[in-house]
Amino acid sequence: MGTGEIFWIILGIVFLIATVVPAVARAARVQARLSKLRSLEQKRNSRAITLIHRQETLAFLGVPFGRFMDIEDSEQVLRAIRLTDSDVPIDLIVHTPGGLVLAAEQIAYALHAHEAPVTVFVPHYAMSGGTLIALAADQIVLDANAVLGPIDPQIRNIPAASVLAAVARKSIDEVDDETLILADVGEKAIRQVKRMIVRLQHRRMSPDRAEKLAELLASGTWTHDYAITVAEAQGLGLNISTEVPQEVYDLMELYPQSSRGRPSVQYIPSRRRDRESGESRSELHW
Repeated sequence: MGTGEIFWIILGIVFLIATVVPAVARAARVQARLSKLRSLEQKRNSRAITLIHRQETLAFLGVPFGRFMDIEDSEQVLRAIRLTDSDVPIDLIVHTPGGLVLAAEQIAYALHAHEAPVTVFVPHYAMSGGTLIALAADQIVLDANAVLGPIDPQIRNIPAASVLAAVARKSIDEVDDETLILADVGEKAIRQVKRMIVRLQHRRMSPDRAEKLAELLASGTWTHDYAITVAEAQGLGLNISTEVPQEVYDLMELYPQSSRGRPSVQYIPSRRRDRESGESRSELHW
């Protein structure tokens, strides 16, 4: 066997390992996720659904893909809800920066219409459309350090409220037609989001309070990436708990971020305890 043939055999083996091993690892991770979902369902006697957006690495090429909420997500969540009896509670685990408004609205309306209790778990963050979905739940369960965000509409990646504010500061003769059109669209978008927030909250708070909540979240009170903490969310009148089941954290571990060549965060993965008191709620053993 010549050197050239050996080279091509070795190259083929390397390519096989580079493609097959990640595929096998992904399949194993999917099974582990399903196992955790079953554990959560058995523990809470519910239907557990995940809406988790992270960056996944494409096998050998190592190309990261940013994930956002889209119509495919809403189709899958709505299908899961349809497969759930009306008397079965729904637990939705949300980890998302947001995404398509239509997708978030469809999911929120479907959850709102479900007769049994709906709980949304937020282990880290649920921004923009993720917050809109959380508002459809009977209870929002946040990690103590997790956050929600404003739901102010964005027009061409510009806050609709900011377009309206800019137009209001100028004479109508100084504003071009395109900006006026954007302002008109932005005004409609804000009004629509406000109406939806009020509709989602009508069973949980008074109309006046729901209107105030809608004004805060949809009218550009904060920047779009403003972090609404647990305390602030409770102050807004939302039904917030911080009792996140361990299964939710375990699930998040099974959605790893794409590798960037070096670890940016490192720690020993066991609970740190006070040596003098010896107190520890749990300890990992290897």
